Amino acid sequence: MKKVISTTQAPAAIGPYSQAVLVDKTLYASGQLGIDPATGDFVPGGITEQTEQVFRNIRAILAEADMEMSDVVKTTCFLADMGDFAAMNEVYARQFEGSFPARSAVAVRTLPKNGLVEIEVLAIKG
Repeated sequence: MKKVISTTQAPAAIGPYSQAVLVDKTLYASGQLGIDPATGDFVPGGITEQTEQVFRNIRAILAEADMEMSDVVKTTCFLADMGDFAAMNEVYARQFEGSFPARSAVAVRTLPKNGLVEIEVLAIKG
């Protein structure tokens, strides 16, 4: 069974995609940027503030699917500048209790809307 997950507590999709899709007990969430859903703009500040907002957006999508951070099994982190890795990683590490999910982290040339970080998650309700 496939169900589209959508919440106003995270930024609306800016293209032809869904915030997330739930298939049985597995949630495939689209990458989240550091955009405040209330304003549609990036939060003020730099990589730390954008990463914190990314995780607020991820938590909102997970909540809409009746999930939480402990259900996340895989993340992919995209950085506009690998020089921001340590600051992103510091925020990232605070988001999980116990074991960490599997993760990939890559630098990309640019991100949508010239964001500094984008993170996607795969979660399984278990």
